[in-house]
Amino acid sequence: QVQLVESGGGLVQPGGSLNLSCAASGNFVTINAMAWYRQSPGKRRELVAAITRGGTTRYADAVKGRFTISRDNAKNTVSLQMYSLKPEDTALYLCNADPGYSAPYAWGQGTQVTVSS
Repeated sequence: QVQLVESGGGLVQPGGSLNLSCAASGNFVTINAMAWYRQSPGKRRELVAAITRGGTTRYADAVKGRFTISRDNAKNTVSLQMYSLKPEDTALYLCNADPGYSAPYAWGQGTQVTVSS
């Protein structure tokens, strides 16, 4: 069982920055490739960024050049540094396994990001 806890969201003005963190805990040996997702009311959940255990990253076109995903394997954490935030980035952000590598873990509560002036 893997438990995921996201944090770091909040209200920020357009052009601002936020740093999200995801902590994994539970009975596991290693965490494989991980990803950040976001979901807005009325929209499908979308993968925003992903990172393998070795550090290879990929991003959705909408966030390329503005978001940076990173991880600390020793601490079992995955972070998402977000810059130049736009109102359309407003969503509930969640972390979970990269679907290209493994089945999803139980979803956490997520952390809300609101970009508004």
